Amino acid sequence: MFKDRNHAGQMLADRLAAGRYGEDVRLLAVPRGGVVVAAPIARRLNCSLGLLITRKIGHPLNPEVAVGAVMPDGSAVWDQSLLDRSGIDQTELSPVLREEYAEIKRRLLTYTGSDKPPAVKNRSVILIDDGIATGYTARAAVQWLKKLSPVEITIAVPVAPPDVVKLLAKEVNAVICPVQPELFRAVGMYYEDFSQTPDEAVLAILSEVNRNKA
Repeated sequence: MFKDRNHAGQMLADRLAAGRYGEDVRLLAVPRGGVVVAAPIARRLNCSLGLLITRKIGHPLNPEVAVGAVMPDGSAVWDQSLLDRSGIDQTELSPVLREEYAEIKRRLLTYTGSDKPPAVKNRSVILIDDGIATGYTARAAVQWLKKLSPVEITIAVPVAPPDVVKLLAKEVNAVICPVQPELFRAVGMYYEDFSQTPDEAVLAILSEVNRNKA
């Protein structure tokens, strides 16, 4: 159990600081909660912090179930087998895709002032979030990230199901996840304080850790 996202980030920072990551590594956090987790890591490794924002496309009858994910460039990754089983055509979800892409751009502009993709070519990347449940959007994000030609990708999250960790480990160079409950519940169940992170907190963290950083 983590006290809060900052506590979880400190635990991850301990793990990552013991590795071979240096100042040339590129940290990419999934806002908003992932930014709070990433802050202690950025301070410990003395490196800049960027964002990778994806948005889930929920099933029309059960929005909590992901049938796809929108990437930062507006492209989408679909769970085609689930769409087929549900009798859903991708075109039916086009309005949702456009809406979620607009939200990605809004958040990027709000947080960074730019909607350009992160510069990660020929760099090591650590992708950070406050937890992973199904791993679908994380896998989609990794697929998109690989198109930007990083040298390697590490996923660092405080908590995730062990089967999801194993699945993600096949997609990236390493997965750092200190808590892997066999009987996984919702991510928030593993935090004493899992309150929503406001935009103002994200902006403050980005401003602080990126000050005087390339």
